This record gives sequence, C-alpha cells and structure tokens, in this order.
Amino acid sequence: MSPTETLYPVMEHFYTLQGEGRWTGTAAYFVRLGGCDVGCVWCDVKASWPADAHPKMSVHEIVKVIKNSTPNNEYRNNDNIVVVTGGEPTMHNLNPLTDALTAEGFRTHIETSGVWPLTGRWNWVCFSPKKFKSPHESIYFCANELKVVVFHPSDIAWAESHAQRCRPETQLYLQPEWSRHDESARLIIDYVKKNPKWRLSLQTHKFVGIP
Repeated sequence: MSPTETLYPVMEHFYTLQGEGRWTGTAAYFVRLGGCDVGCVWCDVKASWPADAHPKMSVHEIVKVIKNSTPNNEYRNNDNIVVVTGGEPTMHNLNPLTDALTAEGFRTHIETSGVWPLTGRWNWVCFSPKKFKSPHESIYFCANELKVVVFHPSDIAWAESHAQRCRPETQLYLQPEWSRHDESARLIIDYVKKNPKWRLSLQTHKFVGIP
C-alpha cells in the first residue's frame, strides 16, 4: 500500500480559526482523528475515543478535501495551517499524513497529550499533558507549546512540573477548563501576573460560536 493510501479514522474535519494557545485567531483546517486511551473525565469530545466508531479516510482523500477548502497554492507555505488533533492523534503513525501535507505546502500543527512517541513532520507541536496518563519522555524535547488545562487549583503546580522539563524556548499557557471557566480564569490571571513566563489561553472559538 502506498503512503497516500494509508487510512486514518477521522471523526470530523473542518476549516475554522484556531481558538486556543499560540495560534489563536489564525485560520486553520482541523482534522480530528478517532482513538484515545487517555480518558479525561472532563473531555468535551468523548465521542472521539473509540477509533473504530469513525469512518476511515486515506491520506489522499484527507489532503484533497483540505486543498479544496483552503486558499490556493500562492498563499501556502506561510499561512495555511493544518491542525491534527483528537482523540489522541499520536496513537497513529502520522508520517504518511504529514509528508503529504508538507509536500502540498501546508504548515503542520499537532495537539497532543504526548502519551505516545511522536511521529510525523511538524511545524508546531502543542503538548497538553493530562493527569489521567503520563506523557512519553520524548515529548518534552519536541514541544513548541505547553498548554495545561486548569480544572483544579493544584493543576498549576502540576503545570510547573512539566514546564521544568520542557526546553527553555517552549511557550507556556494555562487554560481554564470550560465547565469551571470563571473560577479557573481568575486563578490563572492572578498566577500569570506573578509568573509572567506563563500566558493565559482561552477557548475563544466557544465564545464566538465556531467549531
């Protein structure tokens, strides 16, 4: 089977704006892969957990639909971002997908809890660790961005423990868990003011009502 025939379980895919972290507000095509073995109790996409519940798409099909839904080639290489997320995307071998996207001039971004070794060629790696399963050691050397969801006040100290293991240039974000947004946001704001190496990340897509 050729790399472009490699199949992935795709829960959903859509063109929108990145709502969180470093690239907030930028246009991006999201590919949400099925399959997750982390099991966050507050996950807002639990339907993504069973990989077998989602239709399979080939690399060729995925790239084709992205090309047909985003600006033409003259705009690529700098501005056209594809975000691979989940579920937990690192459960899959992502080399064929990112090779094909890179060949077409797309920037490749991934959002991962880092629990599996990272595959693929990435322009940006957002590492969002979860307490429910420990990350693989290798992710700390790959992360461009550390984004920690704050559900409980103790999550901030836990976030610091991960920040200490990341590279010095890794950008650091604390993000309120949506169901406790007001309480967690106030806590994060106070902490960032005292510790300005951190930044506040908000789920802006939920405020403006886009995917």
